[in-house]
Amino acid sequence: MALLEGKVAIITGAGSGIGRAAAHRFAAEGAKLVLGDKSEAVHDVAREVIAAGGNAIAFTVDAGVEADVETLVRNAMDVHGGLDVAFANAGIIGDMGGIFDIDPAKWAETLRVNLIGPALMVKHAGKAMVDQGRGGAIVLTASVAGLNSGAGPAAYSASKAGVINLARVSAQQLTSSGVRVNGICPGLTETGMTKPTFDYAKDKGVTHKIGQLNPLKRAAQPEELANVALFLASDLASYVNGQAIAVDGGLTSSHPVTRQLLGQTAH
Repeated sequence: MALLEGKVAIITGAGSGIGRAAAHRFAAEGAKLVLGDKSEAVHDVAREVIAAGGNAIAFTVDAGVEADVETLVRNAMDVHGGLDVAFANAGIIGDMGGIFDIDPAKWAETLRVNLIGPALMVKHAGKAMVDQGRGGAIVLTASVAGLNSGAGPAAYSASKAGVINLARVSAQQLTSSGVRVNGICPGLTETGMTKPTFDYAKDKGVTHKIGQLNPLKRAAQPEELANVALFLASDLASYVNGQAIAVDGGLTSSHPVTRQLLGQTAH
């Protein structure tokens, strides 16, 4: 049996990148999808899923607006009669300023989308799952930038640190409900959000340096993050709860070092 056979799943940020990859992956595993994104491209993704034999409906929404999150949950319940999985994946890079350049309005917007959005998904999808009484899985996209400094600008990093703790707090507050809440922490992944980084590397002829700080020496592809989200959404992760899993090629497995030991002779 497919991993999500007969299950209903919401995915936000589904118009591109990790969300699009997750839509295809979840659908291939039997899920009925309710897709949301601020971009009209989400409708193209739904059509792609349907053309491949899957089941999907799409909505142009802002994942940081409560009424829009409610729309996704309500349609999952009304159209498909239930909700089993919610993947709160939508996010923005947001304010690029440093700590001495804090713009409260720009920070508020970054937090609205990246942190309040997932919190609203926990609120509404979690409540729907609890009321059903059959458990469920909520997956939140955080980032390695939420684990350590150096992987993103200040506002983005702070928002993603909040997502990590949101997963932990939510898992505890949903005790005995059977609803699990976990986060994934992508490292550098080739998506629309990171396109400027990849374009810059191509223009400068230094694509070989992308991902050089992690042991795998490369960036991730969206499908690799979608696979981990699928695991957390499925019953394979039935005893995984309140965790933030780094999917970063090993980037966060070490403190910064000045040299590699591999291939060197110890003295």
